[in-house]
Amino acid sequence: MILSFLLISFPGMTLTQPDADAGKYLRDHAQTRGFMLGRPVRPTPTPDGKTVLFLRSEPRVAKLSLFEFDVATGKTSELLTPQQLLKGAEENLSPEEKAQRERMRVSVGGFTSFQLSGNLVLLNLSGRLYIFDRAAGTSKELKTGPGPLDPQFAPDGTKIAYVRNNDVYVLDLATQKERRITTGGTELVSHGLAEFIAQEEMGRFSGYWWSPDSKYIAYQETNAKGVEIWHVADPLHPEQPPTPFFYPRPGKANVHVRLGVVAVEHEREECPTQWIEWDTARYPYLATVRWPHDGPLLLAVQNRDQTALLLLEANPSTGKTTTLLTERDPGWVNLQQEFPFWLDSQLGFLWMTERDGGPQLEVRTRQGRLRRVLVPAGQGFQNLVAVDAAAGQVIYDASIDPTQSQLFRISLTEGSEPVALTKETGLHSAVFAPKLSMYVHTARLLSAMPKTTVHREDGTLIGELPSVAEEPPVDPRVDLIKIGKDPSFHAAVVWPRAFNARKRYPVLLDVYGGPHHKHVVAAKNRWLLDQWYADQGFIVVAIDGRGTPGRGRDWERAIKYKFGSLPLDDQVAGLQALGERYPAMDMKRVGIDGWSFGGYMAGLAALRRPDVFHAAVAGAPVVDWFDYDSHYTERYLGVPELGKSNETAAAKAYKEGSLLTYAPEMKRPLLLLHGTADDNVYFRHSLKLADALFRSGKDFEILPLSGLTHMVPNPVVAENLHMRIVRFLHKHLGGPVGD
Repeated sequence: MILSFLLISFPGMTLTQPDADAGKYLRDHAQTRGFMLGRPVRPTPTPDGKTVLFLRSEPRVAKLSLFEFDVATGKTSELLTPQQLLKGAEENLSPEEKAQRERMRVSVGGFTSFQLSGNLVLLNLSGRLYIFDRAAGTSKELKTGPGPLDPQFAPDGTKIAYVRNNDVYVLDLATQKERRITTGGTELVSHGLAEFIAQEEMGRFSGYWWSPDSKYIAYQETNAKGVEIWHVADPLHPEQPPTPFFYPRPGKANVHVRLGVVAVEHEREECPTQWIEWDTARYPYLATVRWPHDGPLLLAVQNRDQTALLLLEANPSTGKTTTLLTERDPGWVNLQQEFPFWLDSQLGFLWMTERDGGPQLEVRTRQGRLRRVLVPAGQGFQNLVAVDAAAGQVIYDASIDPTQSQLFRISLTEGSEPVALTKETGLHSAVFAPKLSMYVHTARLLSAMPKTTVHREDGTLIGELPSVAEEPPVDPRVDLIKIGKDPSFHAAVVWPRAFNARKRYPVLLDVYGGPHHKHVVAAKNRWLLDQWYADQGFIVVAIDGRGTPGRGRDWERAIKYKFGSLPLDDQVAGLQALGERYPAMDMKRVGIDGWSFGGYMAGLAALRRPDVFHAAVAGAPVVDWFDYDSHYTERYLGVPELGKSNETAAAKAYKEGSLLTYAPEMKRPLLLLHGTADDNVYFRHSLKLADALFRSGKDFEILPLSGLTHMVPNPVVAENLHMRIVRFLHKHLGGPVGD
């Protein structure tokens, strides 16, 4: 069903259409993945600091190969390609591998990750494991059973663990003997695999952990009994059976998780598991597990409301646990997987908290008591980057400006002050060698595409990891500004390169507006596609309102119970402030376009604020929050008590936040886009909205993206998708008006 509105013309309107050059740019952008293919990714210094390994593709081929950069000479060489291992065969991923890559937002092929142990490099390709020996320059396939997932070196480098057939296995590298160390794993009760919401929402992608001495493995048992099973089918191939997924929804059954410890070497076929004890009824979420070198087994567990988190120290021999600290927040407790970071028994560990109003880095004693605040809440701490406990040095990134991320070094010594390692406007990240002897710095600047350089400990430049990426032919004309007051918002304005101050332009709001994502950032590559839209005759804007990270605890948690109101109110307030500042913005012709939470916001805008928005494009929108996953949704809207009062805060929040609530009132043109194979925001969402609109007698357009998931990496689809969007916007908003 594809229905549309009639185009209303305005006097003096220029009805622009994408020309051949616009189509070529969009094609180039799609085929190069935003001009990012061919740039170094996953740089990893070797333990001796003499070499940097990294992955890189060709400029228009989304398959990664393995390279090395020699620190002494500055030379780069290709070590291994997927084609060499597959010998011409096509890469073939199992459904489990595809699902894991989807959770990690990995859309490229080839070597998507690797691990180091001395001169050995562990690679996973097409359902098989390979070892590459850097010293000998040779590679060999490991003799595992079929379909190994999540391979990991043992700390001593003599073994590799992985999961297959829902159990944890260990392969001895010397003998090539494979041994199953957990038993009884099934699709319903699996061992060693992180469950869906751990991967999708907690940022935890592994379900097992080596002990520091390589003698034991702690592993997660996931019991999915009672969890709903949803199916993803391909309507183009009805002869193929649908793929089942355990999908926990708000107020319904989650998986039951417990943590066990098992010996790697044992005489019996079935070695007994020592189960770790904690109150799983009150704290069902296993959020984080860390088993650090020379440190105890640590785990963080959350209650279902996510308002409390316990950090526990576990005794692997007895299963008993001791609570080191408790975090509580009436909104929710944020997770960061790098914490706790164990220093040593004398210094204790590093911890992140928001109890003082914002992210704060602390040093805690071994028993969990506060030793000192290392980075106070007001300094905009973002992430822990590297630590040398012996030298007492910590590297982290932070910024009081949420559009940026800068690197800092600070000493663990009392009274020390942070030293800035970067200053250029943009997003900076780094990977350090052990003992911080050298580091690899990646800069995403507002003035330049990403560049990765290698530096000595004192910051001296050694060289650059070479890129073969194509450079974009345009520089975005983007202004990053702060608008409004009480509250104020960070915003971006992208101008057409042929901007004429005597004309008035339709406005396109590129929206996300939701939690745990910053849409307005000081990075050139972020604005390339928005520049293309601007060059089609729009002034494109983006706004980060309350609920987005980087502005402190209260700013982020203002959206609790308010998905259906506050985020949209902030977008409207920011948009109106921009309209007052820039007369060229025609506020009577405003469009909105977003994907995922941004798609939800676009749909909400079309339904709730037709006085502000005149056309909307909603990509993969969450329509009914009862149909999204439990961990994400309950964090913000509460745990619904199904079948009970509709007057609870959670019940009101789910009703207010549902697009179905407002479907009968729709007055504006709406284009729905959705991948039919989406296993994150299921296609069901757009179908439910389409059905509600149809039954309410409303006109709209819907474009199913056949066989695609929540990502749209296919260049042909990406190119045509954006052409389709801009034609829709031109149809309903027109182009520049005036002289």
